[in-house]
Amino acid sequence: MDTLALEATQPKKAQNGALAPVPGPPTPAKRKPAKKTKKAVVFFEVEILDAKTKDKLCFLDKVEPNATIGEIKSMFHKSHPQWYPARQSIRLDPKGKSLKDEDVLQHLPVGTTATFYFRDLGAQISWVTVFLTEYAGPLLIYLMFYFRVPFIYAPKYDFTTSKHWVVHLACMCHSFHYVKRLLETLFVHRFSHGTMPLRNIFKNCTYYWGFAAWMAYYINHPLYTPPTYGEQQIRLALIVFLFCQIGNFSIHIALRNLRPPGSKTRKIPYPTKNPFTWIFLLVSCPNYTYELGSWLGFTLMTQCLPVAFFTLVGFIQMTVWAKGKHRSYLKEFRDYPTLRSPILPFIL
Repeated sequence: MDTLALEATQPKKAQNGALAPVPGPPTPAKRKPAKKTKKAVVFFEVEILDAKTKDKLCFLDKVEPNATIGEIKSMFHKSHPQWYPARQSIRLDPKGKSLKDEDVLQHLPVGTTATFYFRDLGAQISWVTVFLTEYAGPLLIYLMFYFRVPFIYAPKYDFTTSKHWVVHLACMCHSFHYVKRLLETLFVHRFSHGTMPLRNIFKNCTYYWGFAAWMAYYINHPLYTPPTYGEQQIRLALIVFLFCQIGNFSIHIALRNLRPPGSKTRKIPYPTKNPFTWIFLLVSCPNYTYELGSWLGFTLMTQCLPVAFFTLVGFIQMTVWAKGKHRSYLKEFRDYPTLRSPILPFIL
């Protein structure tokens, strides 16, 4: 009996004397992974009409929903080569605002069949070219009057120099200002828009070149008289001018650092460790504030009426630009500091 029980507990041997395998628990069958169902992509149909005549200019089929307005402009350019993307204005309404190049098709208030309106912005020119032309002109024109080239004053004054040292100082300050602008255009500024209408360059150059000639004619005139309060007035004006020039450059560097290269991102500008940027606490566009201060200093230095008039006109124009940027900041950023004014702290 004990022998039978012991044999029952031991593993059985196969006929060849080897131990028979003990059956283990059944292994579960591997399940085949479920096939992922692909989401169907809904393509858009884009119709582009002329904003004035409402005539159909282009029909784009199977446009991807994540296509941007910039990409749609490129597609439109293929069918109409005369209208390159920079001169296109694409709108949702014939009289509405232009859509941004980075706007995505599926995020716009349109259906799968989208209708846009096109306006021709005219021939375009790059902002860099415009700025270089605007600023190189006053630099060269002023120097022509400073060296008194022929046909400007009486022949006896050709290539003569002024006996007043403030005239030479004014030339250095004026040249420094426009050389600074040229270098900032090449190495500092990052433009949110690549181009502007070609016709604007004639208007801008007339403004800058014309005022430069008007100011230079009187400051370098042989009958020019120095400021009323002499050296004290000139030195004070020079301090104001240089202080504001450094401040203006500091603001341009701060604004440049807000925008990565090649992007159009906008951020709220805040003061940095540079003390010249602390004015951001009170002003939205301190670059215009410092620019105004520079020309006020130049006006005080030269005591010349054309310079004062140029400063006034520039202040009016910069105020318009500053108010526009200030409104844009308030509209785009809900947490924008409410203490700031557009150009003059607590005033304007």
